[in-house]
Amino acid sequence: MGRGRSEKQKQKLLYMAQLLYGRTDEDHPVTTQEVIDYLEANGIRSERKTVYTDMEELEDFGLDIIRVKERPGGYYLASRKFELAELKLLVDAVQASKFITTKKSRELIAKLETLCGREQAKQLHRQVVVTNRSKAVNENIYYNVDMIYNAIAENVKIRFQYFEWTVNKEMKLRRDGSYYEVSPWLLSWDDENYYLIAYDDRSRDIRHYRVDKMLKIELTAESREGKEQFGNFDVAAYSRKTFGMFAGEDETVTLICEDALTGVMIDRFGKEVAMRRYDETRIRVRVSVAVSRQFFGWLAGLGAAVRIESPEPVVREYREYLETILKTYGEQEL
Repeated sequence: MGRGRSEKQKQKLLYMAQLLYGRTDEDHPVTTQEVIDYLEANGIRSERKTVYTDMEELEDFGLDIIRVKERPGGYYLASRKFELAELKLLVDAVQASKFITTKKSRELIAKLETLCGREQAKQLHRQVVVTNRSKAVNENIYYNVDMIYNAIAENVKIRFQYFEWTVNKEMKLRRDGSYYEVSPWLLSWDDENYYLIAYDDRSRDIRHYRVDKMLKIELTAESREGKEQFGNFDVAAYSRKTFGMFAGEDETVTLICEDALTGVMIDRFGKEVAMRRYDETRIRVRVSVAVSRQFFGWLAGLGAAVRIESPEPVVREYREYLETILKTYGEQEL
């Protein structure tokens, strides 16, 4: 049986708060009559003289309610946990994130819309224009993240399968479907993807894995290893030296750059990067990087404005990298 009108009266303040949260903002107050009509539609009788008293009760409870005295008058909720500008920022981040699937993006944005008034929520229905940005297709990424955090909290290892894409755009399991087993320590959002940073017990070193490429994650009963390796682990430094999260041998590399690249170097390696004057138009920069093709590709993108000064083995490796590319553009028979 439904609740009687007298029982519903006990929920009067709750319905009024619901109305204020769901429909009002500074530009869209609700009039006293609209409050009465809303309550009536939900089986609650009210009168004009009691609305003012009820609003005071809600204010005493902590709601920041503003009464508009100019005709037609009304009430609106002046402050919330999130400002509209903050919600727009969050919506943009969700829309632009590669690791969140399109379906999950819509679900998240719908939830964010409940944190503001109905009219303001319409402003969150914005299509963020992001070029060359494909969404993740692994719908389980949320659950993967949750499982990883659970494993970290419980101090246990995880096991999972890991896949890569084939030319036919199909998932292919690595290691012929055999499970990886690692000790999870951190999650990092880098290079527009979510990564698990873990300790690999087999190779006895730190590895990272794309969370959206992990399948069938399970918690094991074994305690995590790698505590010493992660004692003073700096995620930011790890991300700076690991280009595109592709591993390579760690090296301290000295670069000679034109002055115009000063900002590029700071953006990439941080304000603490070792940098000093080389000559009137160039600077010398010392950085710790994981030497890989991705690092060389980044350097090549900067062209002749930067060169590797040392160490010599890295100089030779970079030269070979460039020569290999040039050979692919050698003369070919027509």
